[in-house]
Amino acid sequence: MIADDHRLFGEALDAILSADDRIDVAGHARDGEEAVTRTLELQPDVTLMDISMPGVDGVEATRRIRRARPDACVLMLTGSDAPEDVVRARAAGAAAYVTKDRIAAELIETILEVAGR
Repeated sequence: MIADDHRLFGEALDAILSADDRIDVAGHARDGEEAVTRTLELQPDVTLMDISMPGVDGVEATRRIRRARPDACVLMLTGSDAPEDVVRARAAGAAAYVTKDRIAAELIETILEVAGR
């Protein structure tokens, strides 16, 4: 599942992921609150979570998801490589952290790795 408040970025991610036959995109969320609801509803293998979203941010959404479903796998996506963001994401329960500038090079392999495939 893809949780990102930027529609065009979410659509681009969907296109990248849909091109790989090992991955199916289960759904989309535009903010953290919707990400929590959709992740708990759809129970995807991996939720790609933007760290910075309006209302409930990706860190808090990850925390809520992991509290409700400890086995949920959240991969944090961000434009920032600030060390404090990595620490916050990990503390919330994110399985991995990928900066948006590295998506083309690392995203699919990281998804498959954290999903245990």
